[in-house]
Amino acid sequence: MFRSVNADSDVGPASELPMAERAYIALRDMIVTLQLPPGSPLEEAIGTRLGMGRTPLREAIKRLEAESLVVIYPRRGTFVAEVNLTDHSLISDVRRQLEGHAAYRAAERATDDDRHRLRDLAQTVRNHPGGREAGMRLDTLIHREVYRCAHNRYLEANLSQYYNLSLRIWYLFLDRLPEVDHTAEHLPMIDAIIAGQADLAGEYAVRHVSHFEQSVREAL
Repeated sequence: MFRSVNADSDVGPASELPMAERAYIALRDMIVTLQLPPGSPLEEAIGTRLGMGRTPLREAIKRLEAESLVVIYPRRGTFVAEVNLTDHSLISDVRRQLEGHAAYRAAERATDDDRHRLRDLAQTVRNHPGGREAGMRLDTLIHREVYRCAHNRYLEANLSQYYNLSLRIWYLFLDRLPEVDHTAEHLPMIDAIIAGQADLAGEYAVRHVSHFEQSVREAL
């Protein structure tokens, strides 16, 4: 049974999203969590599995191809992109710049509604029961919420792409990676964003990316 990383966190409740967006989120989350492993074909049967028609799936696949999660070979078919482990340091190099900037802008631009959601998210972090998979789902929720609070759709789109590419690598080594200490790494960043402390929020975001890159390097 398919379980989304957190489909509702992207835009709104899944039932309110256009069918093509729902197809994109569903396929994206199946790919990044390795429910669809690297190299596996995206058969037409996936439409039956997701209960969606060809048109929204076709649109979703085009979008995933542009984000380097899917490859299309003429006369062969459509496949989940392979994972190149050497790319992780390159992706992290970009993410350090963008994640820090997103947290900085979120601290500057977060609305009252944004800060209300962030306070709820901070409480979720404090109540987090632990566990690697639950920890990765929470990590995903936090990052996507920060992107949204930055109120820059271009920044959000680019960060989401690089985060998704990283996420696949993390899931490959999930059993070998240390659990993310959200209280130590994410909670200070969230609190800084809520308080409007842009420089501090950016510093915490960069520190988190660097720490996780080091953890993955040690797991390789």
